[in-house]
Amino acid sequence: MGTTFDLTSLFRSSIGFDRMLNALETASRVEPINSWPPYDIAKMGEDDYRITMAVAGFSQDDLTVTQEQNMLIVSGQKDGVDDERYLHRGIPGQAFQRRFELADHVKVVDASLVNGLLTIDLRRELPEEMKPRRIEIGTGKVLPKVEPKAVETAKQAA
Repeated sequence: MGTTFDLTSLFRSSIGFDRMLNALETASRVEPINSWPPYDIAKMGEDDYRITMAVAGFSQDDLTVTQEQNMLIVSGQKDGVDDERYLHRGIPGQAFQRRFELADHVKVVDASLVNGLLTIDLRRELPEEMKPRRIEIGTGKVLPKVEPKAVETAKQAA
């Protein structure tokens, strides 16, 4: 039994938080659990991340890594017909598609396949105008002192 949260009141009363609210809404949806292919997500540095997927039996030509805006899509599809007759098949070879929601300004830097492990390196690259910057405090000219004005109040006769 899943719990569904109604976020419509937050959409009505907040401005500029659309992406965060959409991410919360997406995370609250119940999706079937698909544990294949297994993967790890590691934080390699302050702004560097790595996704490692176990894709045994897939070649580089069978795999596709695509970034569409803030979504990373990894899919695998084996070409050809498997004519072998298996007594036991423990290495899955079915097609898959795994989606990862990326934060703003996260880009794929590299992808490689070594020994059945697909490694995707990601980096958050903030635009220069979004990075904190130090403002120098200068010694400007002395401004004239502002004299307070006296406020006169008119008394009304009753």
